[in-house]
Formats: sequence, C-alpha cells, structure tokens
Amino acid sequence: MRTVFIGDVVGSAGRGALAAVLPSIRRDYNADLAIVNGENSADGNGIDPRSAQAIYDAGADVITTGNHAFRKNSIVEEFERRDTLLRPANFGGYLPGKGVCRLDFGSFSVSVVNLIGTAFMQPADNPFGCVEELLKEIASEIVIVDFHAEATSEKRAMGFFLAGKVSAVFGTHTHVQTADEEIIDGTGYITDAGMTGAHNSVLGVEKDIIIEKFLTYYPKKYVSASGECDVCGVFAEFDNKSGKCVKLERFRRTYGGC
Repeated sequence: MRTVFIGDVVGSAGRGALAAVLPSIRRDYNADLAIVNGENSADGNGIDPRSAQAIYDAGADVITTGNHAFRKNSIVEEFERRDTLLRPANFGGYLPGKGVCRLDFGSFSVSVVNLIGTAFMQPADNPFGCVEELLKEIASEIVIVDFHAEATSEKRAMGFFLAGKVSAVFGTHTHVQTADEEIIDGTGYITDAGMTGAHNSVLGVEKDIIIEKFLTYYPKKYVSASGECDVCGVFAEFDNKSGKCVKLERFRRTYGGC
C-alpha cells in the first residue's frame, strides 16, 4: 500500500495548489491512497462544503481536520453525510461525524484515525486513552493516525506510544514541516507534515496581519495569503499483511502562484 499524506491546506491558495500538484504527486509515488488535512481550507479558517469538495476534486480519498473542524456551521451536514470526512475522535460523542474511517482494498483494509492533542489546545478527551480504546475495535491491517497537536512533545510521545501498534503517526497543526521522519518499530512517524499554502506568509496567513497582531495585541481578522505555494507532506509505503511501514519520505513541492 502506497500512501501520500498532505499537511494542512490553507485557504484558496492552498486549495489551488493542491488541485494543481496532488495529481502529479499521486502519479510520481504511484499512490493508492491520498489523505489530506483540510481543517483550514475554507477562506478565513475552518472547512466548509465548498472547500471540502475542492479537496476531494483534487484527488483526496480522506480528509482529516482538527481544532477548526466546526468553525463553519455549514460543514455539519457534511460530517454527518461523508464517512471519509473526519473530525478528531477524542472530541467525544456529542459532536456529529466520525473520527475513524475504513477503506476496503480487497485483500486488506486501511483505517484512518483523526486525533487532537490537549497541550495548549481546546479541551478534548485524552487522545492516548481514546486511541487505545479505538484500537481494540479496529481490525484493519493498516492504521494511519493524523495527530493534530500543538506541542511537539505530545506528538513525539504519541509516536512512541503507538510505535508497533499502528502503521503511521503523522503530525499536523503547526504548519511547519519537520525534518524528523523515521520508522519506529514499524510505525512511520513525523512530528509535522507541514502546510499546503502560500510560502510568503505566516502559516498561510497574510504576514502583515500577524506581525501587527504581535506588535499591538489587537485581535485581527485572518486573511489567507496568496502567491507561490508550498505543498508539503509525506509518502509512506506499508506492507499489506503486517501493516508495517517499510518506506517513509517527506516531500515539499512548489506551485508558482495562486
């Protein structure tokens, strides 16, 4: 099983870059599966039906999210309707949608799990206990976890906690790709897969807005930046029987303007 995992898509620039570049990424890696974090894909932040559909149209099979999953009210019905649009499983049972989806490939299956961290984040159920319970019910040979978390220590701890138990733990949320990809006891790991959005920005947002916010402390409305974009992520290959990660490679592609 060959999989590409794409880091947080930010705004219209990120959506445009994804549409332009993901098809070639899938071809280059001969990928059977594409997973994309889309929680910032709507203009401003969050995800809405339009941005979700744009990600699917670009070639994604599964969309994961995070702390901005329910920022847009219009997305609620999509979470209820689509099995492959995930919100963090440890948000609890009161919110619509699912935190796990299963894809059948005939002789094996893949389950994708979406979790959110609790360090420096909004309140949520314990992600370690949540995934431990989920794994008792998941029967797929390959299990891929998107851990959407702020603290690198919490992500690293999750990587070691799930080492040998799942096929991959891919970190998202901080929008900066880390250079620590490795395979731990058969589990592919990276602290953060990176961002899909405008390079000349602060995490995909117009840089002057963020600079002014740091200077004045006044609240500011975020506006997604435009221009040359980065498309960041990781490629992973898994053994179909054991579920172990046998190859892991991060990538960063450039798209010349949205």
